[in-house]
Amino acid sequence: MSYPAVIKPQDLLCPKPGGLYCPPGDFYIDPVRPVDRAVITHGHSDHARAGHNTVLATPETLAIMAERYGEDFAVVGRQPLPYGQSVAINDVEVSLVPAGHVLGSAQAVVRWGGLTIVVSGDYKRRRDPTCARFEPVPCDVFVTEATFGLPVFRHPDDKGEIAALLKSVEQFPERAHIVGAYALGKAQRVIRLLREAGWDRTIHVHGAMERLNRLYEAHGVDLGPLAPATTERGKAGDFAGSIIVAPPSALADRWSRRFPDPVDCFASGWMRVRARARQRGVELPLIISDHADWDELTDTLAQLRPGEVWITHGREEALERWCELEGISARALRLVGYDEEDGE
Repeated sequence: MSYPAVIKPQDLLCPKPGGLYCPPGDFYIDPVRPVDRAVITHGHSDHARAGHNTVLATPETLAIMAERYGEDFAVVGRQPLPYGQSVAINDVEVSLVPAGHVLGSAQAVVRWGGLTIVVSGDYKRRRDPTCARFEPVPCDVFVTEATFGLPVFRHPDDKGEIAALLKSVEQFPERAHIVGAYALGKAQRVIRLLREAGWDRTIHVHGAMERLNRLYEAHGVDLGPLAPATTERGKAGDFAGSIIVAPPSALADRWSRRFPDPVDCFASGWMRVRARARQRGVELPLIISDHADWDELTDTLAQLRPGEVWITHGREEALERWCELEGISARALRLVGYDEEDGE
């Protein structure tokens, strides 16, 4: 794919201290500090911050931001842009297509002067029952993450990981199983995967997840019977054989010791690295990630074959080298402000 004779990719998007900036449109994508106009790819806090004057995002992402930051998270206003629709911002066409990361997550497709740049945000390619699946968009430049951009990170089928959890519950019916899962996206995905695997019993959840669970259900994601994970009104033994979903930080908190001989589980792509599981005292690692693994990253680039690949954060060097071997021009933007979450 060739570029227009006059326009260069950096004329349309370029890295600034505040994030990835579009000069002709005068907006930022996932800015790391408050700006006048922000386009937000998804609701995780390292991409979606409060304090921008105006925010454009999918309706689901706007709802997530309102839930997390309050209704006044945007100083001036918010602009919902559903999948498949487009809007012009100072002659720059912007549309949002599914990224497959979490509810409402999107790739920002930016078109101007015959040039198309796709900013993927965070994404994965495999099916997720809680959000729309990633849609590839032909482009001149593809801006990709590389959180798991090393060949060692090849995530197994999530059904097998859930089967391992249910097998452990069967083997240890006297114990509670506490699954550490990121509160936005991962927790709801684990719950839905359990339902699809036939677990129809009540799943107990940490209080920090209740509001986001309700939001997911309001957007059509059926999580089945849920109940608070509290021993205040009952005995710890009442949770024998139960599955409890909680933020990863709760695994190391006294809160988790309330339950009968708990089996600490952790749903994260980082559980591929067994040393991380041992360091955190995780008894049952569950390799379930909301990010693309190495094969998904490279398969996506091979499918799109963009003129250039820009890498925003993660393991840039290995992905740059892969692109070089494939004859694809690539560079690392080295944007700051995007976290490497253990719970991803």
